[in-house]
Amino acid sequence: MSLQPEIYMDLVRRALAEDVGSGDITTEYLDIGDIQGTAKITAKEDGVIAGLPVAEAVFRELDPSVEFKALVEDGALVRGGTLIAEARGRAASLLTAERVALNFLQQLSGIATFTYIMARAVKGSKAAVKDTRKTTPGMRLLEKYAVRMGGGQNHRMGLHDAILLKDNHIDLASGIAEAVRRVRAKNEKIPIEVETRNISEVREALEARADIIMLDNMSLIEMEDAIKEIGGRALVEVSGNVNTLNISHIASMGVDIISVGALTHSPDALDISMLFSV
Repeated sequence: MSLQPEIYMDLVRRALAEDVGSGDITTEYLDIGDIQGTAKITAKEDGVIAGLPVAEAVFRELDPSVEFKALVEDGALVRGGTLIAEARGRAASLLTAERVALNFLQQLSGIATFTYIMARAVKGSKAAVKDTRKTTPGMRLLEKYAVRMGGGQNHRMGLHDAILLKDNHIDLASGIAEAVRRVRAKNEKIPIEVETRNISEVREALEARADIIMLDNMSLIEMEDAIKEIGGRALVEVSGNVNTLNISHIASMGVDIISVGALTHSPDALDISMLFSV
């Protein structure tokens, strides 16, 4: 899925309305008129860039006469100090759009950068690093795009495109076997994934012929026992308590998927600045 304008234009308009409101009174009171300027957008630290088309849309939505030039592509790994884009036009427009444009760039680049770190840590294994549904409300498509820019993969986009029986589903259905039976009775095509919390539940999921078994919040020792028990009879996903210190070890166990909610819910924003010249 590429980054099409329909994915982000409504967000851009709402973000501008939220920030600008009835007008940027600081810039208006400066009375700088139609002075032209160039805004240089720079990554102040090493990272992976994501969101340049969104930043451009912010400037041009506010003032269609602004000229925006991306100097790197989304997905580029840059060094701190790299000039990544320039915007030229009315200085007042550039000043007003600055914070919203940078908010999008910094958040999405932070996600891409953290994903890059995690994906690089599993390089050489068969494990795919994937995101989760733990995204900022309304920002899911953009945040999952940023994950891809960082070298990760997307898990399900929402409740509509994959089946994942979690603990509450299982409890309401009175067990894994019954939950899988009910879902399989109405579905022949979509793989069924089951969340498990211990080795007993792993065995139940295997007996129910789950296609994917998630090992949720298990210790490393529990994971090893579960993977041995599964023995290739289902795909194995690990979720919960995954971090930069243990992801390489988890990948080395032979798991297929490592899902990391932190990719989207708690990465540090990438430090990106915008400075003017006139």
